[in-house]
Amino acid sequence: MLQQRLQLHARPAFALCEPRCVGERVVCQDASGSGVTRPVGPAPTIAIDGCGTSSILSSLDVTGLVSVIVPVLDEALELPRALDALAALPGTWEVIVVDGGSRDDSVALARAHPRADQVLSQTAGGRALQLNAGAAAAGGDPLVFLHADSRLPPEAHAALSGARAPGGNFALRFGGLQPDRFARLLTRFYAFQRRHGYYYGDSTLWCRRELFERLSGFRELPIMDDYDFVRRMQKEGGTACLPGPSTTSDRRWRKQGIARTALSWWVIRWLFVAGVAPDRLARFYRRVR
Repeated sequence: MLQQRLQLHARPAFALCEPRCVGERVVCQDASGSGVTRPVGPAPTIAIDGCGTSSILSSLDVTGLVSVIVPVLDEALELPRALDALAALPGTWEVIVVDGGSRDDSVALARAHPRADQVLSQTAGGRALQLNAGAAAAGGDPLVFLHADSRLPPEAHAALSGARAPGGNFALRFGGLQPDRFARLLTRFYAFQRRHGYYYGDSTLWCRRELFERLSGFRELPIMDDYDFVRRMQKEGGTACLPGPSTTSDRRWRKQGIARTALSWWVIRWLFVAGVAPDRLARFYRRVR
């Protein structure tokens, strides 16, 4: 089975960056050989909407290296699809897969895929430490934190390169390219939350390296580590919801239903804001799942 998957998802190797790549770590140089990435020229400003916010993109730089960190745990089904999707995106990307102790073929599939530039192991702790380990190994800026069942939009690199905000997320659509009624309803619900400043890791968080380091990365929490990071980003200044949309799976929502999942997360979020210990919230979440 693993061999069949490796053959199915094998792709020819390709360069991450033009005009020159050296070894596994990418070194991008401009015409002067200085190694400094320069904007390719001014582009029109772009008003970002779709998330209930409005931001402006600065002049676009389509050559800068953007690092994507993908935390995985038993994602042998979704991970190759995610890497294939990343391989098809325009722009200059570095992709780092961080495994949290998978018992399936996730690690082998990641190592065999030409789009995975680094495959790391971070089995101690939870997802927050996986994300921090990937960020520490990354060479690009900004940093993008992508779930294995999420997909970036085709214009993601241009949007990230031109964003003036230090961090944020992407407009989100559930259910992939052909969402059904359930997925469309879920998408509207999430957009309503985003207009009021509430968003989570499934909408693909991103952050400038300087801000990430200033915040000391993600805090190791048993639950709400993504929302905790979002709140701390927001306290440092405005965050931007970039256009797309990105897409993500609605598998968890379908399993529990929109009403039950939304109510449980609404309760957990406000208990978290009120200062209830994350350990207690994690136990409550396990009961309502």
